Amino acid sequence: MGVTGQKLYQRFTMTRQKLLRLLILAVVISVISLLHYTTTTDHSHVHDIYRRLYYIPVVFGGIWFGLSGGLSTALLVSVIYAPHVLFQWGRMPTEHPEQYLEILLYNVIGVITGALASREHSQRLRAEKAAERLADSYAKLREQADMIIEIEDQLRRADRLAALGELSAGMAHEIRNPLGSIRGTAEILRDAFAPDDKYAEFTVILMKEVDRLNQVLEDFLHFVRPEPVEKQKFLPAEALREVLQLAEVQARKAGVDIVTEIPELPQVQGNSGQLKQVFLNLILNAVQAMSAGGRLEVDARQGGNWVICRFTDNGPGIAAENLERIFNPFFTTKQEGSGLGLAIAHRIVDSVAGKLQVESRLGQGTTFTLRLAVADNLGAKHEKTSSGH
Repeated sequence: MGVTGQKLYQRFTMTRQKLLRLLILAVVISVISLLHYTTTTDHSHVHDIYRRLYYIPVVFGGIWFGLSGGLSTALLVSVIYAPHVLFQWGRMPTEHPEQYLEILLYNVIGVITGALASREHSQRLRAEKAAERLADSYAKLREQADMIIEIEDQLRRADRLAALGELSAGMAHEIRNPLGSIRGTAEILRDAFAPDDKYAEFTVILMKEVDRLNQVLEDFLHFVRPEPVEKQKFLPAEALREVLQLAEVQARKAGVDIVTEIPELPQVQGNSGQLKQVFLNLILNAVQAMSAGGRLEVDARQGGNWVICRFTDNGPGIAAENLERIFNPFFTTKQEGSGLGLAIAHRIVDSVAGKLQVESRLGQGTTFTLRLAVADNLGAKHEKTSSGH
């Protein structure tokens, strides 16, 4: 049931409750009045009980409907009771003052009860409004607390990057030179053995491992010494389609079907080359995660001032304890890999004031959501394509 439906239901319930209370008051007043008019004045002690029964509907009228309800009920009782006093008690002049005093008390009690009930109702409304304001304030405080926690995480990540940046220059020089010497020596040794010699195979392995270490070093340097981001505008749909074409062959070999839904999207702020690197990293990570084949859905759309791209796979998923560390440098769940790909992607997205988030469940797959700020408002056409194994 929506918000409008809930309001209509509450209004219907209140109206039904109001009508039921009015019916109860009418029935009680009618019964008491009928008893008065059908009982002779010879039974004065019985009439004393009947006229005091009128206080019941008067009090409840004030409690249920406030000042107006209490006064209206009292006036109604007075109007109905007055003819009984005039015509049936008219033969007993000594009883008149008591009867008229009773009518006056009906109205006094109705006004007092109604005023107190109205005051209590207004105080309750003020308390409810105060509770709503407190709830809104609490929600805002929680939102601000979440923002503070997120900022603290970013500051901690920035501190780690600063520390890595200080070490990177010395590490690059100290590691690259020995790696170059090792690779050169391995090439000389490889040429010294026949191609079918087992030692030649060892030299090839040595060269591959040196190349892999060198690539890790390159990724590390690229991460701690990022290239300056040029503020540009580009069409994300075109960039995403180009990256999908590059990844299509590798996805087909891995047995992964890529299904895309990419309309024409407005321009976004950022560097096209760097954002292509982000797209490619997310797609290849998903393909590599589905080693036994699977399905990758890539869709993009405009949502307000954002272009939202989602990359959803049905792979093995990521454990909950790893989700918070997934964008940390050197954290990886792969047997091979530097653990810098997602960290670099996150840094690139942050540099253009975008957002990169991940959701995952073990055995159900993973979704990376990328949000980029819209630079221009352009028309959108819808296009749906499918490519895969």
